[in-house]
Amino acid sequence: MKGDRVEIVVDAGDTTRTYEVVASRAGRRVETAVRRGVVEVSEVTRSGSVVRTARFMATRVLALVEQPVPREDSSERPRAGDLGFGGTP
Repeated sequence: MKGDRVEIVVDAGDTTRTYEVVASRAGRRVETAVRRGVVEVSEVTRSGSVVRTARFMATRVLALVEQPVPREDSSERPRAGDLGFGGTP
């Protein structure tokens, strides 16, 4: 969802570097995967096409922070009776 972010903190020798991958458009999401010693963070479209990918050696990654956009909770959504549909008058 637009606004989803993943921050990656990487050991760069004598210092650390922070990288950020953000879902930049509506309908896009950010996915993370750890495969064969490599951390991949990708921005993906609704259809599953990868827009861009950031790859880091897993041994160098200090932190991986996923920050999803707050989504509307299903318990907060109005029920059918609240909208005037169904139920008794």
